[in-house]
Amino acid sequence: MENLMLWGFYILTFYAFLPGLISRTFGFRVFKRGRADREIALTFDDGPDPKYTPLLLNLLAKYNAKATFFVVGANAEKHPELLRRMKDEGHVIGIHNYVHKSNWVMRPKEVRRQIYRTSEIIRDATGLTSVFYRPPWGIVNLFDFSRLGYLQIILWSAMFGDWRTRLGAERLTKRMLKKLRPGEVLLLHDCGTTLGADEGAPANMLRALESYMLAGQEKGYRFVTIQEMIDLTDQALGKQPRAVRQAKPGLAKRLLIGLWLGWERLFHLLFRLVPVKEGGGMFHYRIRTYHGQTLQLPEGQQIASNDKIVELHFDNKRLLEVMRTSKSLVQVAIIMIREVEKALPGMAQQLAARRELGEVRGIYGISMINRGSENFGFTVLDLPKGIFSRLTQVYLKLLLSVLHPTGLSRLKDKRSVLSPKIMAMSMKEFNRRYVSKPPNEGNRPESASSAEAREQLQPVARDLSYNANKTAKELIP
Repeated sequence: MENLMLWGFYILTFYAFLPGLISRTFGFRVFKRGRADREIALTFDDGPDPKYTPLLLNLLAKYNAKATFFVVGANAEKHPELLRRMKDEGHVIGIHNYVHKSNWVMRPKEVRRQIYRTSEIIRDATGLTSVFYRPPWGIVNLFDFSRLGYLQIILWSAMFGDWRTRLGAERLTKRMLKKLRPGEVLLLHDCGTTLGADEGAPANMLRALESYMLAGQEKGYRFVTIQEMIDLTDQALGKQPRAVRQAKPGLAKRLLIGLWLGWERLFHLLFRLVPVKEGGGMFHYRIRTYHGQTLQLPEGQQIASNDKIVELHFDNKRLLEVMRTSKSLVQVAIIMIREVEKALPGMAQQLAARRELGEVRGIYGISMINRGSENFGFTVLDLPKGIFSRLTQVYLKLLLSVLHPTGLSRLKDKRSVLSPKIMAMSMKEFNRRYVSKPPNEGNRPESASSAEAREQLQPVARDLSYNANKTAKELIP
């Protein structure tokens, strides 16, 4: 029993206590205070509240102030009209979990589910994708740092206990005025229904906030969103925009990428993979014997166990280059489709020179990015369930998390969008489509196959968590 309690203490310390202490003390992977000449960031948690949030919005409009609202998903779901008003009046909306529950008492999967559900509610109401997250009570766990890289975690530099009515508006005002200085990130609450809060407390907050904003206005201060405060801080520190900095991998990730690509070079040598010269080097292939369940293809064609196949492999070095320069996985898929269009005729020419081609029954590959491949002649099939499919899924997701600058963060919980599938094509179909074609035919502006494949990417764009306008721009060649 004693050992069990000791292990429980160790796990709690590393999972919850140390990450929270480090983030609060050193600001690791969080933003809690800005650098500005005359700007202050107002942030409000726990809303929206049908009584107090409209009054708060009126007050902010009176002083031409902008703010950031970290909404509880369950409350936001009941009052989408308040989210739309926040957006229309120039405020920023962040995520505060679906219910006001500490991340310390939830598994990482549950934390992600709460965040995703709240994000969907915000998107449905406003059309915007939230990029800011404040965990309830500012409590982070170990996995918040590793799994929430697509969100900027926001804490605060000043908190006043405004959720208790006994503090009173006068005492609250005095506390707030002590923090009337540029760069502060103030934490206030526009809802009093959270466990531990007093229902009428936001009334005192509104009175104190008006006095605070009036004093700030007299000193020439501006009240801004957290996004503007972050931008001003970056400028003051002489840094690139935060989105650009986050896209650059750190030292640990660069080492991991180097090791992975080194293993890939060794893999290519061991299994004698041949590069496809056309298509920007996206593909390598090898001819091998297929072992597995019979693959049923159109027109009665099939690939059976012990048949010879051409096995396709993406060149992960080339994939890394594409991912580093692309804005999204959708754009990655578009580039890959263009390169496939160029590569297949080139591969047909290379295969025609190999004597063993007559024994080959089909083309075969496994990929997570498979939408639209039917338009190039491939049949997309599910991997048979079993240990191989599970290991393949783990491997490919790990690969994607290593190669992509933001890992799998943008996929959130849409696991079905990029699930590994078999892509297969009979040699008869491959020859019909590509052997007679000049290798440079894919270089014309856009073929019918490419156009149709791009159309099939539209559902992917909707499935992934992107701003609709940005996605539309990414889909334009």
